[in-house]
Amino acid sequence: MSPNASDFRSDTVTKPTAAMRAVIAAAEVGDDVLDGDPTVGALQDFAAAWLGKEAALFVPSGTMANQIALGSWTRPGDEIVTEQGAHVVNFEGGATGFLHGLQSRTLRGVNGALQAADVQAALQPDSIHCPKTALVCVEQTHMSAGGRVVPLDALRAVHRVAYGAGIPLHMDGARLANAVSASGTSAREWAACADSVSLCLSKGLGAPIGSIVAGDKDFIERAKLVRKRLGGWWRQAGLVAAAGLYALQNNVERLAQDHALAKDMAERLNSFENLSCDPASVETNLVLVTLNHPDHSAASLSAKLGSEGVRVLPMGENVLRFVTHMDVGTEDVDKLHAALTKILVG
Repeated sequence: MSPNASDFRSDTVTKPTAAMRAVIAAAEVGDDVLDGDPTVGALQDFAAAWLGKEAALFVPSGTMANQIALGSWTRPGDEIVTEQGAHVVNFEGGATGFLHGLQSRTLRGVNGALQAADVQAALQPDSIHCPKTALVCVEQTHMSAGGRVVPLDALRAVHRVAYGAGIPLHMDGARLANAVSASGTSAREWAACADSVSLCLSKGLGAPIGSIVAGDKDFIERAKLVRKRLGGWWRQAGLVAAAGLYALQNNVERLAQDHALAKDMAERLNSFENLSCDPASVETNLVLVTLNHPDHSAASLSAKLGSEGVRVLPMGENVLRFVTHMDVGTEDVDKLHAALTKILVG
């Protein structure tokens, strides 16, 4: 694969910009376990304020952020309620059961959005025969639904159900910044629908590593213990925290460019006879394309595109995922279009 390949596999493939590398090099650091790292502290304070939460914790990955939340809210034998395509139960290596002894009740959502009535019906009764419903989990944006923005009214309705039952709600906000950009709704408004929220800094925001998990101060104290158990404590982490702080302060507004590029890509992909992608369904930076070709599967087409210098991710037998980000532009979409023309049209 050429090092100059156009990489649409994920927004995690971005490289730090020169400006980001400069703040990394200049970062003030300390031992975050023994004394506290000042730059980690600055990132956590900024992220908490951005999300409208009392406190935040910097952790290595989005999966760890979610699993810290699950471990902080639940006990072994409890049950969580979430949407059937949710990242937390499909793409985190079975951690929900393996780490915390939880079982998951998954519900069919509408474009990734849980419906309040379905959540209400899924809550377990107070019975020795049933697991305790301990947590409701939502996702914003919803990856498996194609990066769709879960409507604010839907989230508020689900939160009301959970709150009424005395059950906390965790928001997997890995791409919450994309929802902020696409909707114009502030991060504080989205996060107000949840008792805890995660946020990935290494996806569209462009940091090399790291995520945030935020909530009230009591939650964060419990979260620190779970992070310790998972091996997520840092030492001189200000180097990577500086990148995350720069990303959060400077790269949210530019996500609109990724969304516009994804919409343009969807329109061009949908023009091919053997590809199907409704441009109206593309709300952020993810484009899911259904392939209907007698000679190609998603895996084989991905391989052929790779030989043309374009990298994409198969998401099933006949579905390909394309993700736009700061390291691809119009010229990369042109390259993709030319490669598909060569492969599918000849």
